[in-house]
Amino acid sequence: MHIRRVLMLIFLWGSFISSKVAHAQTPKKENQFILFTGLVLTSDSLKAIPFVNIRSNRRGLIGYTDVNGYFDVVVKRGDTILFQQIEKVGSWHVVPDTLMGNRYSVVKLLTQDTVHLPAIFIRALPLKSLFNHEFVSRSVPDDAMERARKNLESEAMKEELRMRPNDAHQAQSLLTQQRAQQLYYYQQAPPQNYLSPLAWMQFFEAWKRGDYKKKPKKKPYEYISPY
Repeated sequence: MHIRRVLMLIFLWGSFISSKVAHAQTPKKENQFILFTGLVLTSDSLKAIPFVNIRSNRRGLIGYTDVNGYFDVVVKRGDTILFQQIEKVGSWHVVPDTLMGNRYSVVKLLTQDTVHLPAIFIRALPLKSLFNHEFVSRSVPDDAMERARKNLESEAMKEELRMRPNDAHQAQSLLTQQRAQQLYYYQQAPPQNYLSPLAWMQFFEAWKRGDYKKKPKKKPYEYISPY
């Protein structure tokens, strides 16, 4: 009986050791995420390009380069990465799917993108007097500073606010005031402004301005045939 128990213990111990060895020999599944680092430089002068958009074909925008052109993003093996910036030609890079480590570094070179502007033809005026007349009478378009000054004038801002529809905050505030007014005069008649001096003053001012005059109707547009 004692020998049978010893044999049972030896058998269980051998089974445990064999399972550990088999588990240790089984290769672990590699992590599919890797750290993708590198530099983005200009192709002609090898200067760092800051704030380059780094996009992945699977997840979209994943990062930017810093002021020194350096980047470090997390990608998957086999991802296609796009480096893109204004005035530079975009460059694609495919992360190899056969990498053994968990880091991958590259140096990307971006070339200058050529911008084509429409042709401009400059022709001289036939007479010098015409040039003087055009130079004096032609209105000079406003620059950015002048346009900003006009947009910030009080009358222009008042007109802009008057034409702009109410936002959610203003609509909620108006609804709250109306509800408070209704609850204040609940089950009773609200006061009338027949004897209010302020209401009569507003009425007389509107009367002087001609707000109650009958406005002439606009004539419909008549089409006159040239034939």
